[in-house]
Amino acid sequence: MWFYPKIIAHRGGGTLAPENTIAALRCGLSYGFRAVEFDVMLSADGIPVLMHDPHFGRTVHAQGQVAQTSAAELGRFDAGSWFGAGFAGEPVPTYEQAVHFCKTNGIWMNVEIKPAPGHEAETGRIVGDVTRRLFAEEIAIAENDGKPHDPSGLPLFSSFSFDALMQAARAAPAIPRGFLLDAILPGWHEQLKALEAVALHTNHRKLSHRQAAEVKQAGYGLFCYTVNDPPRARELLEWGVDAFCTDRIDLIGPDFAG
Repeated sequence: MWFYPKIIAHRGGGTLAPENTIAALRCGLSYGFRAVEFDVMLSADGIPVLMHDPHFGRTVHAQGQVAQTSAAELGRFDAGSWFGAGFAGEPVPTYEQAVHFCKTNGIWMNVEIKPAPGHEAETGRIVGDVTRRLFAEEIAIAENDGKPHDPSGLPLFSSFSFDALMQAARAAPAIPRGFLLDAILPGWHEQLKALEAVALHTNHRKLSHRQAAEVKQAGYGLFCYTVNDPPRARELLEWGVDAFCTDRIDLIGPDFAG
């Protein structure tokens, strides 16, 4: 059930570039990664942008919230200086800009829908609508082949928000989905079935060998975040974990899984 790359650069460039920026995507690419994960949130004017935190302060030196700031204003913020002087002036990119970069460079995307609190359904719907438009040609090819979940250039949606992922599924049903759970708890199977998900995404620190086997036996792909230790990465692959993202793209390369 996992048709996608096995080793994925977390937030674009892991620990080597400012997260969720074009510079991060460029960094991951320079290390050979043609598979990335990044976070998508809505601006005040309903435009999806790459951002992890709903409040400013950690990666953007400003006060306020993403959901109360326009995409144009976000694009003028400095999202790179916090990481290093060499990245000063790096802007907050829109989702569309990130998709354009990835498609131009042949990079597969795990699009984590990261709604600000209270914006779950709206974020899922709009990200779904935008993705359906940006991947209209790829969706048409996949649907004509009768294989909507094959590696035909489609991204994968993921989210901790059931409501956001459900709305994304309704807006863009051809885009496959992975449900994010910090820990695998009773009821996970029913949630994945309701979402018609292809994979379960979870925290590797809370995953047991038995749980990994249960997910695989149920016919789902199994993805873990965020794996930075090579011995642990090998152990997870031995357990049958299909894929994981990493911050240490300098230690765990795109060909790590063989």
